[in-house]
Amino acid sequence: MSPDPTAAPDPTARDPKRRAQSLWRYVGDDRPDFAIPPGVGQESVWDYPRPPRLEPDGREVIICVGDVEVARTRRALRVLETASPPTIYVPFADARPHLLIESPQLGSSHCEWKGGALYWSIETDGHRDEGVGWSYPTAASPYEALRECFSVYPGRVTCLVDGERVRPQQGGFYGGWVTNEIVGPWKGGAGTGGW
Repeated sequence: MSPDPTAAPDPTARDPKRRAQSLWRYVGDDRPDFAIPPGVGQESVWDYPRPPRLEPDGREVIICVGDVEVARTRRALRVLETASPPTIYVPFADARPHLLIESPQLGSSHCEWKGGALYWSIETDGHRDEGVGWSYPTAASPYEALRECFSVYPGRVTCLVDGERVRPQQGGFYGGWVTNEIVGPWKGGAGTGGW
């Protein structure tokens, strides 16, 4: 079947980010009925925008593998996207670079907003934890600040935010950092793929 020449052109056809946004039901402008209302000092993942927002986070962020500190910063960045806990990125400059190993053999992935991801492993005391982190070395606009940062899966290494142990987002694919001020529910579990 050929396209109708009299039909209005699809406004998302030439704008991949706009097209990606059109695929989602929730984009941060209203909370679904099943969303947990945030209390004082809390944030709902349903109030985060899509496309995501990037913002600085001045809290102390520490990443460890066992007793080995991999990174410590008060210059983290948070990526906030509808239906997901924040993902926190740490500047490479605030990490111990000899512990981070680029791992292109683990493959790659592509974010419709940020671009292509590179995966990282962490090696401590002769042991390598494979694919525990990722970065966006050529992050697309307006996420260029992520080019100098990396994140990790909090289910694979220890992450602390102002002393609070971060819990991982459900599902092996997502890298959200769950802390006490975040309320959901969030995607990652069974039946949440369209969120």
